[in-house]
Amino acid sequence: MKKGNVQKNIGCLTLCTALLSLITIFIIPFCESFNYGQALSQSLLYFESQRSGRLPYNQRVTWRHHSALTDGLEQGVDLVGGYYDAGDNVKFGLPMAFTITLLSWGAIEYGEQIAAAGEYAHALEAIKWGTDYFIKAHTQPNVLWVEVGDGDTDHYCWQRPEDMTTSRQAYKVDSNNPGSDVAGETAAALAAASILFRRTNPHYSQLLLHHAQQLFEFGDKYKGKYDESVGVVKGYYASVSGYMDELLWAAVWLYRATQKEEYLTYFLDKAYDFGGTTWAMTEFSWDVKYVGVQAIASMFLMEEKKHKKHQVILKQYRSKAEHYLCACLNLNNITNVERTPGGLLYIRQWNNMQYVATASFLLTVYSDHLLATDQKLHCQKGEVGPHEMLAFAKSQVDYILGTNPMAMSYLVGYGPKFPQKVHHRGASIESYGENKGFIGCTQGYDNWYGRVEPNPNVLIGALVGGPDIKDQFKDERRNYIQTEACTYNTAALVGVFARLHQSHAHAETPLVASS
Repeated sequence: MKKGNVQKNIGCLTLCTALLSLITIFIIPFCESFNYGQALSQSLLYFESQRSGRLPYNQRVTWRHHSALTDGLEQGVDLVGGYYDAGDNVKFGLPMAFTITLLSWGAIEYGEQIAAAGEYAHALEAIKWGTDYFIKAHTQPNVLWVEVGDGDTDHYCWQRPEDMTTSRQAYKVDSNNPGSDVAGETAAALAAASILFRRTNPHYSQLLLHHAQQLFEFGDKYKGKYDESVGVVKGYYASVSGYMDELLWAAVWLYRATQKEEYLTYFLDKAYDFGGTTWAMTEFSWDVKYVGVQAIASMFLMEEKKHKKHQVILKQYRSKAEHYLCACLNLNNITNVERTPGGLLYIRQWNNMQYVATASFLLTVYSDHLLATDQKLHCQKGEVGPHEMLAFAKSQVDYILGTNPMAMSYLVGYGPKFPQKVHHRGASIESYGENKGFIGCTQGYDNWYGRVEPNPNVLIGALVGGPDIKDQFKDERRNYIQTEACTYNTAALVGVFARLHQSHAHAETPLVASS
């Protein structure tokens, strides 16, 4: 072969290699297909794994059984039901309420898509399991029971919820021991859920709204942080952001549910003093609700002519919402959300996936509202179209489902490779159906916690804490920072999975960046 031909072949080979690299980097991530409908179904199944109380006849997660059937008995109230928040057996009111608010918001925005996937009934069941409990927990206008069990005694034991021997003491907030944050979040959850049940169950919808309005009044009249009234929660779900964000959040949802001017006036008048138009955040979480308030206020500005007279304050809210969204997209000049080398948003080490999930949800919802009103997102580094925003949200979801350096799905049960040793008491111990014998407090640690084998029960639909800042993940039960899942992680993804399933099935909206 002539030297020139050799060089030509080498040149072609180099060019082909370069093109292959470009295809791998830019094209494959957009072409790779995930079954978002399956992910949606699994995410809703997860909430059945987290149920506390007497399980219904149609319970699909059969490795779970009745548990905590005497909750509240010592205090003379019925607190049976609700959800365990994560891998332990405590019922924490604040994250439980945020879980229900997220599920409700997702179903409000994407109810048609959830229904088209055949999952609407399951979504309503997941929400109602929480709202039924909140109705029980709100025993008087100014009394809300906000925790059952305590983290310290619970963490001494590794037991199935069906075998619990730990303290089931219940804790409340009231006029003498206020908790505006947990009252506000519970009001938001009930108000959001009332919107959903208005058509199918109007009486129940009104009941939810009644409790929501009372709880908001209680939280607003008797102001204070709940962790100062209920000290046992401090090491687990302390309200670091305070209660002002939750009061604004409750007012926004009550306005959406009732259209009453008093609630609109509240979150407009309190916008500055309560930090709604002054705090520029880079997270949306069970503790920090400011971005949610700011995003919804922005949507009011986008859609409703009747809000034009309030546009000065609503635009201030919008600027802070845009700060958050632009930070996620890396389009602010200074403050942006860090990313791993694999492209995952990274806020902090412990349970980082909760922030990824909520960011994906807000980006998706906001992009659809921009699309519907023919607008763009304004960032310091330029304008962004709604398709670009949705494409980025999709990239985060695809990372979760397997497009990542570990080639692992962080949604348990999805795909060929997912975490096998989730930090979860019930999942890691032989099921009650398989072994009805009592498993004691330390027996669980001795016989199950340290096992190298996979969990005997798969916690389908759980979104675990996820990888570290270098995209690395250790699938170990004791590695709770990465392998524990929480209800609010998965709750944020339900609406996103439904939206992406619709796009994937019908190709109505292209999910590639617009030029």
